[in-house]
Amino acid sequence: MGSSRSIYLDDIPLDDARSRWHQAMEQAGLWKALVSERIPLEQALGRVTAEPVWAHVSSPHYHASAMDGYALRAGDTQGASDRAPIDLQIGTQAQYVDTGDPLPDWADAVVPIEQVEPLGETREGFALETIRLRAPLTPWMHVRPMGEDMVATELVLPAGQVLRPVDLGAIAGCGHDHVNVRQRPRVAILPTGSELVPIGSPANAGQIIEYNSLMLAAQIESWGGTATRLPIVPDDFNRIKKAVVRAAKEHDLVLVNAGSSAGSEDHTAGVIAALGEVLVHGIAVRPGHPVVLGMIHVAIKRDRPQSGYSVPVIGVPGYPVSTVLTGEIFIEPLLARWLGRPPLEVPVVQAAMTRKVHSSMGDDEYLRVTVGRVGDRLVAAPLSRGAGVITSLVRADGIVCIPAGVQGLHAGETVDVHLYRSHGDIERTIVALGSHDLTIDLMAQFLAERGARLTSANLGSLGGLIALQRKEAHIAGCHLLDPESGEYNLAYVRKYLPDADVVLVGLVERQQGLIVASGNPLEIQGLQDLTRREVTFINRQRGSGTRLLLDFHLDQLELPSENVRGYEREEYTHLMIAAAVASGRAACGLGIRAAADALRLDFIPLFHERYDLVIPQNHYTSAKLAPLLDLLQDESFRDAVAALPGYGVEPMGQVIARLA
Repeated sequence: MGSSRSIYLDDIPLDDARSRWHQAMEQAGLWKALVSERIPLEQALGRVTAEPVWAHVSSPHYHASAMDGYALRAGDTQGASDRAPIDLQIGTQAQYVDTGDPLPDWADAVVPIEQVEPLGETREGFALETIRLRAPLTPWMHVRPMGEDMVATELVLPAGQVLRPVDLGAIAGCGHDHVNVRQRPRVAILPTGSELVPIGSPANAGQIIEYNSLMLAAQIESWGGTATRLPIVPDDFNRIKKAVVRAAKEHDLVLVNAGSSAGSEDHTAGVIAALGEVLVHGIAVRPGHPVVLGMIHVAIKRDRPQSGYSVPVIGVPGYPVSTVLTGEIFIEPLLARWLGRPPLEVPVVQAAMTRKVHSSMGDDEYLRVTVGRVGDRLVAAPLSRGAGVITSLVRADGIVCIPAGVQGLHAGETVDVHLYRSHGDIERTIVALGSHDLTIDLMAQFLAERGARLTSANLGSLGGLIALQRKEAHIAGCHLLDPESGEYNLAYVRKYLPDADVVLVGLVERQQGLIVASGNPLEIQGLQDLTRREVTFINRQRGSGTRLLLDFHLDQLELPSENVRGYEREEYTHLMIAAAVASGRAACGLGIRAAADALRLDFIPLFHERYDLVIPQNHYTSAKLAPLLDLLQDESFRDAVAALPGYGVEPMGQVIARLA
């Protein structure tokens, strides 16, 4: 049964994959909206209308007073003025009405109560004989005429409308208490892999916490579907096959997570081939290329006369970023089709790339970026590109699509960014590029609590100054030691920003030293030990202040860098240096004490340094940066930074220098 076509990984262009998928769905009768169901309005929020909603009654269905006042005939008020007021008799010429009351049949206007003068005696609190008017009214003044909002038989909502709170009010207001909506697509999510453990379970070496199904389920629910997260199935062909069949009998779509590459224990394509047909196995996109698209044929026991015996199955790659992007590329458009609504569209803006990015010419690449407005243009800073780096999606403001055939993007090149965040978020974003420091992350949290927003990318101190030179950031974190003067940052700011008005603001003092394994098993004492054969080192990237600090002191000690094992191996943050040591990839690395303490490693203090913020004058005085500068004087923030191991806050907020 089934076909073996494309069981082996065979990347095809994304457009070709979509074409095969759509054609197979149409042939199976699946590329259409699901059947409808009738539900009460209180259950309809977020559902999609299956047919137009027509007004059953008019709203309002009578002529209603729009004010508290007196209903009357507008013609009786003609000629009224301060000099020639008109008096009207209560009962025969005027009748009191509250807002929303129906007008008497003979009335065609309402005068607000504050615009009349009562005449005569008051009986039982409010029973007047006559009212006096000093201005005329026009017909239907202060009246909501019948049908002002909706007229019976009028179209209220079209089919394919995602129902909002105001839509529910409109449906109820025109006389309905139920609405016909599309059935929600039912999607089964089957995580596979012997290495997976459930959320909340301890994960030993070689085990992975299974959270992809959580993300997929949240995506599906947000797109209008109903998700079922199934138990983890180990890497066993027959068990996966049985689980897929069970899921297909009760669901419209089955997602098999992981097991979709060319590995020896990757069974998804084989299971689909055994039960039906593999349409696609491998798409030329990054991240996400080992996607499987297929159709299986089972005896369906469902209440939906949708397609007979065919059920689509998608093999979703196991890396979390690939998982999320596969959902956006394939699952959301399918759910949109089944729900009878257009696929979701996100805002697109143009932004300038902050640095050069290389890309594989054979693949479409989805590059995660942060976005902010610096001066009169938007800038996009690339984030980590690893398919397993879920934090790159957490931090991402949007996606840049690099098409196949393009080798990459140049620094300063204008690109289209498909936004994950609102324009408002982007406009209030402070862009920080430069050296990595834990204080920047802490600053982002404190600013978020105050309604501001900060994004950062780790380019190294020199990279941050170059970003300021290109007007791609508001601030740059910098800790560059000048070997000749022994001063931090000033010489480099003068060199890289010679014609700019710049304010150098102190942030912190911090300890730099060697991060070593707990207990310091190799008994490393200082930089001189880096040349020992058994000592492996992990370095910071070129252009970082830590790298320049290391080079300065190696030169002082006359220790050639080529004698340091691992000198050429680079990481972009202090925490990644600590992670390399904690995992055994290196015996030591130069970094800050706080990073060592975070991973319970030992620390050998060697140097004290000052870490500054370099801020162009025009940003320093701007309203956008005011929350950040205020934060530097905030005692709670200063206390939080001072609590970090190896940090001092003495220079925080001080203007070190103004350079022009």
